[in-house]
Amino acid sequence: MARDLGLIRIAAFAVCLGFHQAGPAYSQPAEQAAVPVSTSPVESRSISRTSSFVGRVEAVDRVEIRARVKGFVDAVLFSEGMVVHEGDPLYRIEKGLFDADVQQAQGALDRSIATHQLALLQLDRAEELLRRKAGTVVDRDKAQAEEQRAKATVLSDQGNLQTAKINLGYTEIAAPITGRIGRTSVTKGNVVGPDSGPLTVIVSQDPMHVTFPVSQREFLRNPDSSKAIDPKNIKVRIQFSDGTTYNQVGQIDFVDVTVDRTTDTVIARASMPNPSGILTDGQLVRVLLESGAPDRKLVVRQSALIADQGGIYVFIVQDGKAVVKRVKLGAEAGTEVIVDDGLAEGDQVIVEGLQNVKAGTPVRATPATKALKGS
Repeated sequence: MARDLGLIRIAAFAVCLGFHQAGPAYSQPAEQAAVPVSTSPVESRSISRTSSFVGRVEAVDRVEIRARVKGFVDAVLFSEGMVVHEGDPLYRIEKGLFDADVQQAQGALDRSIATHQLALLQLDRAEELLRRKAGTVVDRDKAQAEEQRAKATVLSDQGNLQTAKINLGYTEIAAPITGRIGRTSVTKGNVVGPDSGPLTVIVSQDPMHVTFPVSQREFLRNPDSSKAIDPKNIKVRIQFSDGTTYNQVGQIDFVDVTVDRTTDTVIARASMPNPSGILTDGQLVRVLLESGAPDRKLVVRQSALIADQGGIYVFIVQDGKAVVKRVKLGAEAGTEVIVDDGLAEGDQVIVEGLQNVKAGTPVRATPATKALKGS
């Protein structure tokens, strides 16, 4: 019995010794795996001085198409949304009654012309008789008055015929300008007239206007000089709501002559090329005005920026680890932003994979351009 108790004590001591020796192996921390990220270098760019405003695209020409005579729509001759050219037929109104009006007016004119010719003959006869002393002055005066009345009737009937022809011409509604046509408000078989309102709208496409309110002092003054800047020397660019920049450059062509008393702003207008029809009448855009000589600035992708209570910061890669860099930002430059302080040219800034990165996290960096090609 004593022998068995001794064996049990020895086995228990061996187990405890084994746990004691294995303890340090469990306390060793596991090495953190490197997080895959994509980086983009801080670059130096030539950046022009820009001012940003909210503007709206407007067509240079915008025409509401209306019916000028009353009648049934015989045909709609265009497809909604298509580009139409000046003179292209758009609507045809039933012509029967208007053809009849022209014929009636032509008949009345023919009668009045015949009456006038007869009056001329009678006047000549009355004057001849008066010269021969076979007629009277009264008869001559009556013939003269009849000729004048017949002549007036001819003029009136000529006007009626011209009106009838014009109304007949109004049954063919044509495009007055070249542009893109909108949706039709009527279809074949409906009655239209001058009181029917717009049948459709045509807006010109190229170029387009962009109007925007701007403080005149901010718009016309150079920050480095008291001299006024010629608006024609200012480049105009626009950005869409998704942040992309339009690939055409416009020019200021008009500044209003009055200032809005409530906002102390003046309406400026730029002419913007629209060869591909990307700009749409009424579209809201951001207007960027570029003036003065460009400066060299450091830029970084906006996707790299992170905000907290301390301000704006980015992660850069140093010695295989993520390092926090607080930055002071300037103006936006498309999908990038100007960095006034906090970064140096060539710093590798993390732009993708930020959700798994903290200060000091080991990272495995890949250039963002290569990562995009490989995706």
